[in-house]
Amino acid sequence: MDRIVSSAKALPSRVRAFPEYVSNAVDRLKHMNRHDIKVFFIKSRKPILGAFLAGCIIMVLIPIMTYIYFVRDLSSKDRIINNKNAGVILLDRTDKPFFTLFEARSKNTITLDSIPDHTQKAFIAVEDKDFYEHPGFSIKGIGRAIQTNLASEEFAAGGSTISQQLMKNTILSQNKNLLRKYQELVLAIELERSYSKDDILEMYLNTVYFGEGAFGVEDASKRYFSKSASELTIAESALLSGIIRAPSALSPLSGDLGRATKRQKLILSLMQDQGYISEQEERTAQDQKIVFEPTEQDINDEAVHFALMVQKKLIDEYGEQQVAQSGFVVKTTLDSALQKTAQQTVANQVQRLSRNDVTNAAAVAIDPKTGEVLALVGSHDWDNIENGKVNMAIEPRQPGSSFKPFIYARALEDRLITAGTILKDEEVSFGSYKPRNYNNKFRGKIIARYALANSLNIPAVHVMNMVGVKNGVETARNLGITSLKDDVDYGLPLVLGAAEVPLIEMTNAYAVFANEGIQNPYILYTEIKSKTGDSIFQKKEDSKRVLSESVAYIISSILSDKKARADTFGGSLNISRDAAVKTGTTNDYKDALTIGYTPQIVVGAWVGNNDNAPMDAVAGSSGAAPIWRLIMESFLRGKPIDNFDRPSNILRTLICLENGLKAEVASTSAYDEYYLRGTIPTQGCGLISPTPTQGAPKEEEKKEEDTPTSTPAPTQTPIEQQNPTPTTQLTPTTTASSSAGLIPSVINP
Repeated sequence: MDRIVSSAKALPSRVRAFPEYVSNAVDRLKHMNRHDIKVFFIKSRKPILGAFLAGCIIMVLIPIMTYIYFVRDLSSKDRIINNKNAGVILLDRTDKPFFTLFEARSKNTITLDSIPDHTQKAFIAVEDKDFYEHPGFSIKGIGRAIQTNLASEEFAAGGSTISQQLMKNTILSQNKNLLRKYQELVLAIELERSYSKDDILEMYLNTVYFGEGAFGVEDASKRYFSKSASELTIAESALLSGIIRAPSALSPLSGDLGRATKRQKLILSLMQDQGYISEQEERTAQDQKIVFEPTEQDINDEAVHFALMVQKKLIDEYGEQQVAQSGFVVKTTLDSALQKTAQQTVANQVQRLSRNDVTNAAAVAIDPKTGEVLALVGSHDWDNIENGKVNMAIEPRQPGSSFKPFIYARALEDRLITAGTILKDEEVSFGSYKPRNYNNKFRGKIIARYALANSLNIPAVHVMNMVGVKNGVETARNLGITSLKDDVDYGLPLVLGAAEVPLIEMTNAYAVFANEGIQNPYILYTEIKSKTGDSIFQKKEDSKRVLSESVAYIISSILSDKKARADTFGGSLNISRDAAVKTGTTNDYKDALTIGYTPQIVVGAWVGNNDNAPMDAVAGSSGAAPIWRLIMESFLRGKPIDNFDRPSNILRTLICLENGLKAEVASTSAYDEYYLRGTIPTQGCGLISPTPTQGAPKEEEKKEEDTPTSTPAPTQTPIEQQNPTPTTQLTPTTTASSSAGLIPSVINP
């Protein structure tokens, strides 16, 4: 349109003044008698001649400029149908629209052969009975419109054919003026030259507005009758064709049903008069009682926080103005069915825990193989005024003990410990920092597997001391956690969840364990198309290995060990198949988390209060775990069991529970443990009483003994001999005092 305006400005002033001159002349003529009119025309011969010439120039230039400006928009059916699309339409992973941004409108496009012939003819009968005869415009229709406009002394009727209406609906503005009508006629002629009548009718029926937010006959059929357009009866077709003249006033749901029914009967009569239906079909349709089964619009009711995250990412990438005007169609990663389950599960759990001072919860589900976010619930209820609008899935919160596996993973990677290393669970001080367990009890010496599985704090702090805070932060960042700050010295409490991390980052970090050490950035959408179907964005592979496959397997082995965690958690974390899972609860019960996974999915759940108010004794295992369990079970139901695959360089051997040394024979005090090659303890534990199930050491053990590596096994002797436990005189970090202040010393499992 800017090109038309600039061209118009270049015309001589007399030409540009033509419309105003004509308007003023008409006003003057209305108040003149016959003699004055004659005098007026004699005196105005030159101006009238000039105006006539100007009009001729305009009549020639407008078609040329209109064609030049709009020809690209007429290049394909998709361009015509989607030309006026603006904003953004979000599709779930099955291509179903679930959310619109910036007032975008969603419509389902269908082919003409999916629309019954009687439905097509209903629209032709009432809107353009000569549709298959005229070249895009109707002289009779224009004549009737001129007569109506003169009678009403305003631009009230347009005499538009279906082709002209299509141009008005998809290409031009809705303004009622002579310029737009002329452009409409020009484009209709070009449309008829480029497309068949059936193509034009198909585009028209897919773009016309039916009220109640429905664009196109397919959406209208579903909106009013809860069925596809292919199932429409003659009576229903006549009703729908009558609505489009005044969609709001004639809507049978919110408008005047009586007027809509009266117009329907008129259209049935027109269809019979024009030979589209028989007299018997007309009578049957007239007598049919139409039953409305309105489909509630679920657009923008689902996954609001997820949709707003997509919006923010699009704006960051393309700019708000471009996004708002784009007409983008974005295929997201959302699994709508899982999203609904997650939302309902979160809402139910918050209601159940309300008596325990719980007001909110959140959940995230991610495909660990791709990083695709399958479900995201940011609050228990978007409409809740107090806490529904804040997306707690992306708000940094202390993760509690759910941070421990990251530090254990680094210790395993650096071969500082093994899963069978003996750690001390005894009262200890690191300068002024004195960690304690959640139950204020001590277990003495304990295998690393059981220490992590039961979420013991003191052994975890020992591991943190071995790894070093700097290395711990580095590992967390490698796993995808970006919220850790450079200017904060988290100290040893980092392992207990001193740093604030969003749930979505914690969940995606666990996805590295599920994906055998390969990290994928979490993603919200996989494809963006323009309103004309052109590809704007396609997901690209962005995975990288950040952890060895072997260490990822050992962590998964520990976190999925039901027997190992039974002392603390019993069966509260068990589901219908093996799954790795870890809980976290901060001091004073301000945050409760559960994060767990199988190779197919990782789910994180959080329970708490937006304002950090403490809950009433709600731990991760009792508050967040029920959410985690139900979402996991919902997703995995009916899917094949996918176990954690043991890498070839992971060896299994019997070790003794009391000291972590190698057991020569099977015993009730020994169990199978997994080791990286080169780390199996060589010293025996001294068991001399075989059980009836004893047998020779496994071949993989012999192979390990026969081919030792140059790296000494760190657990050939108890860990405390290799890495002395700090005493009250030892200050492991220079900021032990400040570290202790970051998080209280008691963190619950």
